[in-house]
Amino acid sequence: MTLPWHDFAGFAWPLWWLALPLPWLVRRLLPAVRQRGAALRVPYGDRLDGIRGSGAGRGAGRPTWWLVVAWCLLCAAAARPQQWGEMIEPPRAGRDLMLAVDLSGSMGEEDMRLGGAPVDRLTAAKAVIADFLDRREGDRVGLLVFGQRAYALTPLTLDRASVREQLEDSVVGLAGRETAIGDAIGLAVKRFGAADTGAAPAGPRVLVLLTDGVNTAGVVDPVKAAKLARDAGVRVHTVAFGGDGSGLSMFGFQLPSAGSEIDEETLERIATLTGGRSFRARDTGSLAGIYAEIERIEPVQRPAGRVRPVLERYTWPLGAALLVVLLGLAWPRREAP
Repeated sequence: MTLPWHDFAGFAWPLWWLALPLPWLVRRLLPAVRQRGAALRVPYGDRLDGIRGSGAGRGAGRPTWWLVVAWCLLCAAAARPQQWGEMIEPPRAGRDLMLAVDLSGSMGEEDMRLGGAPVDRLTAAKAVIADFLDRREGDRVGLLVFGQRAYALTPLTLDRASVREQLEDSVVGLAGRETAIGDAIGLAVKRFGAADTGAAPAGPRVLVLLTDGVNTAGVVDPVKAAKLARDAGVRVHTVAFGGDGSGLSMFGFQLPSAGSEIDEETLERIATLTGGRSFRARDTGSLAGIYAEIERIEPVQRPAGRVRPVLERYTWPLGAALLVVLLGLAWPRREAP
């Protein structure tokens, strides 16, 4: 493997090259340790000196070139050689996007169809929202659910897989059987504020609230919560989701659904107060079209241009130094005569 010199970006720490003559300086400047006298005198000392002299040449044939090469490669690795990578387009500048999903009892009504089969409203909403998440590259996405109370399942994060996993694990009634729309909006505003602590907002802050009912629980009035969102710079898009009350069938007759009532007027007022839009989805197809429309009206800014990343290549000379050391140690010795 060779280093393409036309893409060579230089050394991050070039001063390490000054360490090249260090071994020579140490050997040159430090005084040699000489033995000035014998530590132990024995009657057969002359014989020991002869034996030592005859073996002094053993191993002298081992070459030392590998030490020089290995030291040069180690200095090169310490200097951190770098290479220009391929031109890439950085992630798109995105938004802070919070998804609020209704888990009240009426979301269990089976008045939707998915893949030709009848499904409940929550299952249909999960499928559409999961597809919406797949296209949220560059956005920080959070998930909260609400019923009788509102709960944040994930904070604003770039990890869309975690958001999708938490959405998939959500079930009807997890947050209670009633509907607290005002509390959901208030919690979203609070989570946006917590995400901005110590850092500038990533971009426009948007709440997409999906519900199929009327505000019947909670401590915050939906309109007052919308005003809080407006003052905090949070734009709310509301999605009223549910059939026309004809989800149940018996002997060929359509029976009214218990959860068909939706307060569209309040949802539209919430959206208007915050500068968002209000939508009505009566089936899975129209819900998918609504999320596609939200994607269009909430554009993502494109980056100004592409960049070339810098790749670290210190592992190449470091690996070569290790290989040279192994070859030097394995080099056959030349026995002295």
